[in-house]
Amino acid sequence: MIMRVMGEGQFEVGEDHLNLLNQLDADLVTAVESGDEELFRQAYGKLLGAVKQYGTPVPLDSLEPSELILPSADATIEEVRELLMADGEGVIPGFPE
Repeated sequence: MIMRVMGEGQFEVGEDHLNLLNQLDADLVTAVESGDEELFRQAYGKLLGAVKQYGTPVPLDSLEPSELILPSADATIEEVRELLMADGEGVIPGFPE
């Protein structure tokens, strides 16, 4: 799966890491629902960190479409809340927990 982190590029993440990302996504949903800014920052930082750690950067000159677009690391809790509310599944929709 190719994921774009706004302002940082695209990363190809293998299916073997999607369960971990899904768990981190669930933690992010909990943090956003709590309204706790510090908890949100920690949860979103862990999710973005895992995408970058386990994903392989896609070359800048590649024209691969992103299957998922994540806001930049400085996104607000409100911006991420809007993204979550769009489909009710978290920022990484469609993957089993």
